[in-house]
Amino acid sequence: MKPNAPALVLAAALLASPSQAKTLDAAACAALTAPVPAGAIGLPSGEADIDTATFTPPSPVAILEKAATPASRVIPANPAFCKVLGHIQPIDPAAPPIKFEVNLPAEWNGRSLQYGGGGFNGLLISGLGLPPAARFDQPSPLARGFVTVGTDSGHQAKPDEPPQVFALNDEAFVNFSHASYKKVHDVARAIIQAAYGEGPKTSYFMGSSEGGREALTMAQRYPNDFDGIFARVPVINWVGLQHSGARDGLATFGEAWIRPGQVKLVADAVRAACETVDGIVSDAAGCRAKFDPAKLLCATDKTGDDCLRAPQIAAINQLHATYTFPFALENGVTQYPGWGVSGEDNPSFGPTGGWGAWWLGAKPPTMPPSPENGIAWVFGAGGMAYVFARDPKLDVAKYKPEDYAERVREVSRLMDSTNPDLTAFRAHGGKLIMLEHMADYAQSPFAGIGYFETVQAKLGKAETAQFARLYTAPGVDHVGAGAPANFDALGALSDWVENAKAPEGLTLAEQKLEPGFSVTRTRPLCEWPAWPHFKGGDVKAAGSYECAP
Repeated sequence: MKPNAPALVLAAALLASPSQAKTLDAAACAALTAPVPAGAIGLPSGEADIDTATFTPPSPVAILEKAATPASRVIPANPAFCKVLGHIQPIDPAAPPIKFEVNLPAEWNGRSLQYGGGGFNGLLISGLGLPPAARFDQPSPLARGFVTVGTDSGHQAKPDEPPQVFALNDEAFVNFSHASYKKVHDVARAIIQAAYGEGPKTSYFMGSSEGGREALTMAQRYPNDFDGIFARVPVINWVGLQHSGARDGLATFGEAWIRPGQVKLVADAVRAACETVDGIVSDAAGCRAKFDPAKLLCATDKTGDDCLRAPQIAAINQLHATYTFPFALENGVTQYPGWGVSGEDNPSFGPTGGWGAWWLGAKPPTMPPSPENGIAWVFGAGGMAYVFARDPKLDVAKYKPEDYAERVREVSRLMDSTNPDLTAFRAHGGKLIMLEHMADYAQSPFAGIGYFETVQAKLGKAETAQFARLYTAPGVDHVGAGAPANFDALGALSDWVENAKAPEGLTLAEQKLEPGFSVTRTRPLCEWPAWPHFKGGDVKAAGSYECAP
């Protein structure tokens, strides 16, 4: 595949600055065997051991037939590089090690990029794929000359056990919450120094979902470690999300479960109630107040897919409702916002998306959860059992947060990236870009919107705009499907960090997953609270819209 001209120009610019490229050959790669001592890591830790350091030849672009997300189907072309695999020893002998990968390009541009994880992690993030929101026809960060870094967050998932089992070990859970990303950052800097004779001039962190939470956690806990941070669909209020997911799953037991045909019924009703352009609800926030599921109530003698029974309507109302805790979590947070509307029947990426993938699943919920259940129920119910109650035999239907208040608050202190005071990150010169997808049912976009507004309240809107921006993408689901979702976030972020050029005029693209990655439609990427208003013309062209509140 031949990248487009703007991508080539940007890649060349990134390779040329901030200094002449440093080089690394096979012999120097093989010599990277020395462990990184615990004293070089900024948190209590064991040493970091290098397992392998392998010089890898260039590879071409490839497209997988199947993968978990649209972006993960794209295997970008990569240059010659040194792949360093290793692990950080735990302090607790019962805790798992923290695995990491550091990719050192043969020609380095002086920058580093750390990738976030996803879900409950437990899988090593390679740092070789496209970063969050990237266009499919862009060069990978490694091809641009970045050192790239990934980790498994300090535990290794097993196919025969729930993904939350690791949380029963204190050190493993602390590593998952924040410590592993800091430790791997420090180890990566030491490896970069050993490889090139100097550390990175600028460092970036990009993550989506759980990785977006990690990105914000880095800005809040370790404000001097990264110069630019991109957080897409971040799981900001993690404790709130797990509790809300369990609540919303329980609401669909029995006759309250909503069948696929009824999901389409709801989605059609949302589109009828709200303005759409090219099938997309542009003002998803405004649409929330216009849709009333009660209008779909069945007559007493009807049971088909053309209406909803009362328990199903009650479940939808609960999905849209705020979850309120009986006590305050970290940073005074007491609530998790309900989900919005639009994209309920989004086919997303795979056989089901929208409600089908995240809330309802392919089959009604079970206890214990089944892989065919909605992901929110699988994650939420497992979180109640293994993270909060720490009782694998917990009856989730009887769980109450007040019965485990001390543990819930402890987890909130570790996991929730809700601290609005980004003063230290701002003073460091850091820049932050957040992106929320408005048809997201894995986490509520209104959690990120609410957090950003607390930052503005803390620091002032004008001051916040100097270093942080929040954008929203209508019609896009959690993994970046359903509507135009891709742009060069890394380029926009590095331009802001290194050239003081704030993001402006950004455009989202939707592309075909086939050779050439042709663009099928575009939309402007609007800064919250603006959204794309249709002016007339080609509904698939960004120029036919303007961003306005």
